[in-house]
Amino acid sequence: MWQVAIVDRVAVLTYACPPMNYMSGSGISQLGRALDDARRLDPVALIITGGVPDQFITHYDVDEILAGQAMIVERGPLGIHRIQLMLERLADLPLPVIAAMSGDTMGFGLELALACDFRIAQRGDFRIGLPEVRLGIIPGASGVQRMIRTLGSAATIDLVMRARLLTPDEALAHGLIHQVAVDSRSAALTLAAELAALPPVAVAMAKTAIYGGRDLEMTAAQRVDRDAWYRAAVAPGATEAMAEFVALPLGERRSWLDGR
Repeated sequence: MWQVAIVDRVAVLTYACPPMNYMSGSGISQLGRALDDARRLDPVALIITGGVPDQFITHYDVDEILAGQAMIVERGPLGIHRIQLMLERLADLPLPVIAAMSGDTMGFGLELALACDFRIAQRGDFRIGLPEVRLGIIPGASGVQRMIRTLGSAATIDLVMRARLLTPDEALAHGLIHQVAVDSRSAALTLAAELAALPPVAVAMAKTAIYGGRDLEMTAAQRVDRDAWYRAAVAPGATEAMAEFVALPLGERRSWLDGR
């Protein structure tokens, strides 16, 4: 179900489960192997996208959930822990991870996208959201908690409790995604190239500081910042970048920082 390709040192993971691109238990297991394969390629960034037209990962297969009701009762709340751990593993990768949301992105599809650092939605008549309450359940793969940390409690209550689905432009206005593009995969590759041009240790440490400190009180969060700053500062990329900057005439330095 997962194909792994390398494009200019960017690992592209493509999920294809026609006709609807629903996620399943097999898809979750294969995602773990796909991440292993991708890491062996030593990429500078990772992109996840859909391989079925107009679908990213539509949502989890509801037929499979219904068929597994007895097992759900038997295993209890910890039964979904494996899926949460898989998305935690994705979120913890020490490199930029981009969701190229190439169509409908609901339920587990959005939970996976929320575990990525950047979300780029395809422009079109697509829907994005967590509609599980309409099915009598709630998002179980940490999507609620990640949405709270992205949008805050008020917006999450509105979207999750009402099972609201958004268009790509509405999702952008809410701050749920970062960009709407005509071609989400192409836009993701452009973003990955931009990130790859930056010192890699600094990018990884910025990610560590942002996620590692956001749920801590200030003193503990500052310790996370200090450690991440030191690890970035002693990396060769930092010396090279700063030397390039100070070699510029004063009047050219702002343009260099602007990156455009």
